[in-house]
Amino acid sequence: MSIARTPYDLLPPALLRELADAGLDPAAVHRMVEVAFEEDLPAGSSDVTSAAMPPMGRSSGDFRAREEGVVAGLAIAELAFRYAQGDEVSVTGRLADGSRVRPGDAVLHVEGPTRDLLTAERTALNFACHLSGVATATAHWVDALSGTRARVLDTRKTLPGWRALQKYAVRCGGGVNHRFSLADRAMVKDNHVVAAGGVVPAFEAVRAANPALRVEVEVTDLDQLRELLDAGCEEILLDNMSTATMAEAVALTAGRATLEASGGLTLERAAEVAATGVDFISVGALTHSVKVFDLGLDLVEE
Repeated sequence: MSIARTPYDLLPPALLRELADAGLDPAAVHRMVEVAFEEDLPAGSSDVTSAAMPPMGRSSGDFRAREEGVVAGLAIAELAFRYAQGDEVSVTGRLADGSRVRPGDAVLHVEGPTRDLLTAERTALNFACHLSGVATATAHWVDALSGTRARVLDTRKTLPGWRALQKYAVRCGGGVNHRFSLADRAMVKDNHVVAAGGVVPAFEAVRAANPALRVEVEVTDLDQLRELLDAGCEEILLDNMSTATMAEAVALTAGRATLEASGGLTLERAAEVAATGVDFISVGALTHSVKVFDLGLDLVEE
């Protein structure tokens, strides 16, 4: 059996607008879904397991949460079903991305030809489970920072090809996006400092070459921080500092720059680090090693 492989221009316009309104490129999302199905059904092959089953009619079922958390990627799961089944599928009762759920909550209802649902099930779940995992992990940080000025930031430590989706899921969880690429914001790291001969030469070189861009510089000690503040740097990353040193950094800065804490930070330290007065806490683990969220689909044949 084969799937519909619905082309982009035949997908529901309302669904495409929803993705665009969420800050995603609908055409790019469609291509990701295409690639995902090509992995499962290479070169137009069939789902040999589902095709071997006795004749089937139509089925329906709910995506249900099996743990507490925040869902994301449900619109992409719907797109996956519609890509596979075209007009034969009905998706209703879909919760808004960013919704908090508890075990047993239905987050999406789907109806369609049973064989096609079986074929599309895992692809749809892969998108929704991974992105809900990112959103849920982010929400844990947001909750841990509640009552402080600090906001949780993501990083560029994303899965290749998944950056836009993962950063979207961070937003669903209440987090803040850092830069999306190497071109939209300058970030001076330790190796740039070595190449330029110091934090200030590195900062001034980047600022001179890109006067319209934001420039953030990483520091590892308070001497580098003082140098940058005197040079007029307004965004500084405190890398792998102790809590006490970060508190000193906040006092030294006195509002002259925004400060981002980074480097192996954990949820257990979140409140402690936020209490120093830093503005942001960046967490690579939100995207590079997140645990997938447990969603499942149980079909009932009609």
